[in-house]
Amino acid sequence: MIRFEDISKLYGSQAVVDHLNLDVNPGELVTLIGASGCGKTTTLKMVNRIIEPSSGHIYVNDKDVFQQDPVELRRGIGYVIQQIGLFPNMTIAENISVVGKLLHWSKSRMTERAEELLRMVDMDPGLYLNRYPKELSGGQQQRIGVLRALAADPSIILMDEPFGALDPITRDQLQSEFKKIQTRLRKTILFVTHDMDEALKMADTIVLMRDGKVVQAAPPDEMLRNPADDYVVNFIGSNRGLRSPDDVLVEEIMIPDPVTIEIGRGLAEGMERMRKYRVDSLMVVDQNNVLSGIITIREIQQNLAKGGRIGSFMTQQPTTAHVGHTVREAVSLMAQNNVGYLPVVDDQFRLQGLITRASLVNVLSDVLWSGPEIGKNGFAGRTNNHEEAN
Repeated sequence: MIRFEDISKLYGSQAVVDHLNLDVNPGELVTLIGASGCGKTTTLKMVNRIIEPSSGHIYVNDKDVFQQDPVELRRGIGYVIQQIGLFPNMTIAENISVVGKLLHWSKSRMTERAEELLRMVDMDPGLYLNRYPKELSGGQQQRIGVLRALAADPSIILMDEPFGALDPITRDQLQSEFKKIQTRLRKTILFVTHDMDEALKMADTIVLMRDGKVVQAAPPDEMLRNPADDYVVNFIGSNRGLRSPDDVLVEEIMIPDPVTIEIGRGLAEGMERMRKYRVDSLMVVDQNNVLSGIITIREIQQNLAKGGRIGSFMTQQPTTAHVGHTVREAVSLMAQNNVGYLPVVDDQFRLQGLITRASLVNVLSDVLWSGPEIGKNGFAGRTNNHEEAN
């Protein structure tokens, strides 16, 4: 769909893009990413001839773009930029229909298309068609910028950091919305970004550039698993690579401060502590924080009327994981013993933390894709629930 053949762009003696070769397949979203000055935006703008190359060829649908009239070429290619570029004196309907008007569409056709596109991003046409850009939020304006690029149903869309100026929450929402649109429409998209998180989320293929050259072009999973060299590792983040469950230790993902109670306390105290911290089990420890057992809300409820001490009703010698065990070992212990939690202890059997099925679900994927420090900071304070005690 888009093919770069030995493309170079020089400013004086400096090559901003240096003998670049790249294929973008039909229906594929390819992100160009790299440090400032790497040539990614220049590469993008040569496709619709906003920038003319110094040498080489670019083919769109097997036609050399340099043999085409630039104005006609651009009318057939959608283009979205960070600055949005909506016309302030035009309504939303008129902004969306700019290319349709140039293509001499009828007014009814332009209106129908604008309404269709607004509904695609959950913007009520009755509310928004006749508004002006100043009446919209930044996120809404950027949606209109994307819709304008889609209006004439181009097969190719160029996007130059389209969400870069938005706040993180709005940006994440628009990324998700656009992914849904792309899944439905399967446009061929060349997408410039400086954000690796965005590239990983959006791309079918990531093209990492340096000094005008392609360092690596690969699907996100492939780039994470097999970075081409140290530059790729450093750019995507040394802690972002996939890690095996055999490489992740229990102390990286455990809840670091599970709710405890001393062995000599009463059942009523145990019930009150559960209520206060909204948990349904307590780690029972002695005065030296050595794990003595576990008591659940069921055990307290069954014996509360009798009264007595926690130590008389707790489950003794619970299944435990030890500091230094891997996640794979911990999961195996939980399965073998049919338990929903694992206290983590040190060599002196002092309680260090707690693993539950919920904690595994909540953070394991993050840890496997990230560095150890994420797992260690994955929980703050006593936010855990031991909801799977039985």
